[in-house]
Amino acid sequence: MSILCAAKETAAYREIVVLARVLAFLIVAIVMAGVLAPIVSYAHPSEDELIRQLEEQYGRPRPSEDKEPTTAAEAEEEPPGFVQTVRDYLIIGFQHILPKGTDHILFVLGLFLASTRFRPLLIQVTTFTVAHTVTLALAILGFIAVPGAVVEPLIALSIAFVAIENVFFDKMTPWRPVVVFGFGLLHGLGFAGVLTEIGMPQGQFITGLISFNVGVEFGQLSVIMAAWLILHHFYGKPWFRQRVAIPASIAIAVVGLFWTAERIYPLIAG
Repeated sequence: MSILCAAKETAAYREIVVLARVLAFLIVAIVMAGVLAPIVSYAHPSEDELIRQLEEQYGRPRPSEDKEPTTAAEAEEEPPGFVQTVRDYLIIGFQHILPKGTDHILFVLGLFLASTRFRPLLIQVTTFTVAHTVTLALAILGFIAVPGAVVEPLIALSIAFVAIENVFFDKMTPWRPVVVFGFGLLHGLGFAGVLTEIGMPQGQFITGLISFNVGVEFGQLSVIMAAWLILHHFYGKPWFRQRVAIPASIAIAVVGLFWTAERIYPLIAG
């Protein structure tokens, strides 16, 4: 009898701990929605600080202000070397995800929450990477051009879509890779907007492009790793989807929909 009581007490204690953890997580999700939603957080905010740093390092004007050198010192200014270019554009790409890319972070978390199994996550992340690499390269090379006013609302909508799909489906749907690929194309156009604003290093176009993209991937993988470190202890629990994945996805969807409306409004009002 005493053993049975002890077992019941242990089970009750575990339930209390689980409920406390879930409550804490929900509070964090609500705070996240409340704090992030009001922020005018476009996927690709102004990169003025990064541009200023590049100007100080290389003594070159912004892409929109390119001009012929007016002094002998300017004429003799050497372009950045290979190592310098790799380092700078790796940092620019990484920082554009962490900490600046709030909506990219939420999109990647939406992919992460779709399934606790490694294979579906790998399929989604790989598909997303391939897609945004294609449009990033094509846009920077000048083959395609889509206004940011169109791209930004669609990126926000992509966040809401993947999060809402997580709520209604408990595993990756057959069409999810296709959807993620399409959204990856959009995000690649957004990334291209960053490089267009910052500009590419003279004589090191391919190096800068690849380095930026690798930096972006490091940023996305860091988000996934952080999420895994926080949540992997809860994988396999029967309550994980109902008490963690769904509430978190709802919070992400709310923020995504808010940003979608926020970004569409200027187009309608204007």
